[in-house]
Amino acid sequence: MDVDAGGGDQQVLAEQVAYYRAVAAEYLDGRIDEPGGDELDLAVERFCPAGDVLELASGPGTWTPQLLRRADTVTAVDASPEMQALAKQRVAADLGRVRFVLADLFTWEPDRRYDAVFMGFWLSHVPWERFAEFWALVDRSLRPGGQVLFVDDAHRTEQELVNGEASTTIERRLRDGTAHRAVKVPHTPHRLEHELARLGWNIRVHQTSGPFYWGIGGRTTNWR
Repeated sequence: MDVDAGGGDQQVLAEQVAYYRAVAAEYLDGRIDEPGGDELDLAVERFCPAGDVLELASGPGTWTPQLLRRADTVTAVDASPEMQALAKQRVAADLGRVRFVLADLFTWEPDRRYDAVFMGFWLSHVPWERFAEFWALVDRSLRPGGQVLFVDDAHRTEQELVNGEASTTIERRLRDGTAHRAVKVPHTPHRLEHELARLGWNIRVHQTSGPFYWGIGGRTTNWR
C-alpha cells in the first residue's frame, strides 16, 4: 500500500472533520458532475434494505431518504453538527425513524447491531493504516448475515495533490481560501476487493462509467 507517513495521523483527521464542518453550507455545490453518478443512485435503490440500517458518515443526508424507503429505522452517524442540521431538514417528514448520532467514526462504538450498513463517499477518507480497524467496527455493527453497501469515488484534483500523487493526504480549500488537509485514498475496485477479502469480507466492488465505484456484500461464511 502506498501511503505517506503521517497521512492518517490525528492532526490530519482533525482537519478533515473541521473541513466538513466548515464546508457544510457549500457542500452540495461541490458535487462531482461526472458520468456514472446515476449508477450509484441505482445501486442504492436496489440495495435499500429493510429493518434497521446504520449510515456511517451520513453528511447532509444525501442518501438517507433512499434508505428510508424500505428501512424501519436509520441510525445516521456523523462528526459534523452542521451536516446533521442539513440532514434533519432533508428527512423532516421521517424524523421519527431516524436517530442522529454526533460522533467521530474513529472513536465511536455502536450500542447495537444492524441489518445493514451503508457508507456514502466515506471509505476513501479512511487512512490505509486504519482500514482494518475501521472494518472491524463495521463488523461489530452488523448482525449475522447483514449486508454492507458503500459508494465512493477516486477523484482527486491536481490542485488537491499538494504532496504529490503518491500521498493520500490532500488539501482542500473553502470558497474563502481557507485550506484544510484531508485523507483521500484513490481506491481501485480490484485492490479493495483484495483487501476486504483478506479481512474476511465477501464484497464485490463495481466501477461505474465515471470515477465512481460501489461495493456490496457481507462477511465471508464461517469467517473467524
